[in-house]
Amino acid sequence: VQLQASGGGLVQAGGSLRLSCAASGSISSINEMGWYRQAPGKQRELVASVTSGGTTNYADSVKGRFTISRDNAKNTAYLQMNSLEPEDTAVYYCNAHIFYTGSYYVNVHWGQGTQVTVSS
Repeated sequence: VQLQASGGGLVQAGGSLRLSCAASGSISSINEMGWYRQAPGKQRELVASVTSGGTTNYADSVKGRFTISRDNAKNTAYLQMNSLEPEDTAVYYCNAHIFYTGSYYVNVHWGQGTQVTVSS
């Protein structure tokens, strides 16, 4: 099972980016999917998460600017980031709690990081 993240890049302040995180492999179901970020010299922090039922959770710093969504049929989560600020510059990591086919145990997976850089 793998998580593939994509969509990072360089954008000016006020701009938008959309991140995608696709899970592939022998997957039975995915509970929570989320995005974390880590800026230089800082700890990794939760940005946003979404359950399989669509319940969302956001860091206070991104509320009203970022929107997380998922397509359960495609095992993919998205993070739409609008009104980006230089403070949003970080490596963004996707995360998923996955049940493998034939298994009753949840496995936590991390995707490779994708760099988001917001210039002022």
